[in-house]
Amino acid sequence: MAFLVDSHCHLDFPELAAEQDAVVARARAAGVGHFLTICTHVTRAESIRAIAEKYPDISCTVGIHPHEAGKEPAVDVARLLNLADHAKVVGFGETGLDFFYEHSPRADQDRSFRVHLAAAREAKLPVVIHTRDADAETAQTIKDEMGKGVFTGLIHCFSSGRELAETALGFGLYISFSGIVTFKKAEALREVVKVVPLDRILVETDAPYLAPVPHRGKTNEPAFVAHTAALVAELKGISRDELAAATTANFFRLFTKAKATL
Repeated sequence: MAFLVDSHCHLDFPELAAEQDAVVARARAAGVGHFLTICTHVTRAESIRAIAEKYPDISCTVGIHPHEAGKEPAVDVARLLNLADHAKVVGFGETGLDFFYEHSPRADQDRSFRVHLAAAREAKLPVVIHTRDADAETAQTIKDEMGKGVFTGLIHCFSSGRELAETALGFGLYISFSGIVTFKKAEALREVVKVVPLDRILVETDAPYLAPVPHRGKTNEPAFVAHTAALVAELKGISRDELAAATTANFFRLFTKAKATL
């Protein structure tokens, strides 16, 4: 039976860290065979890496969330490459543009985003892209940076329109869907799921946030990725096992440093 990958969770966040072993055990029992725990503060990179080192089926990234771009120490490509020089660090991010909250100045977000993309290009490791209320700017940045040399990656927790999805896919990027697709008012997003090729889809929780139906309103955790996967399978007209097999293959094709452990 195929296993699932939670391609984006935050196991260092307090809501999950307090019972980390139990969270991981519940996810494994729900069919999750690999986890990618995501870095949001470069100043916490070592503690996030320690989580990945603790469990054989967990990988991690290194990076600065756009919310923190104006608060964390500015990093250059060399610094990111140095932090990524570890077997458990399989990519960069999350990084990107968030103009909904604007917790950091747009100029700082843009600078940080481009540094991460440059590191991804040089290291030949994927980048995890966050975007909210910044579709046009994110698309333009991807185009600009691809013009300097190809990089790989994905747009995580996709909640944007079809145009951005098509731009990302056109440049070889992947699209990751979260529990948002299960929300009652997410019909437009479900239409996007239908048009994204199966070989470019990943699934995630973004735990501890955005718990899918039937757990909406509760603390999200990696075990709940099964609910998102079930709905995506239904939208694609395939079985849950087929969806699990496809999305897991996609994950390991993209995150080439990650190791499947069953």
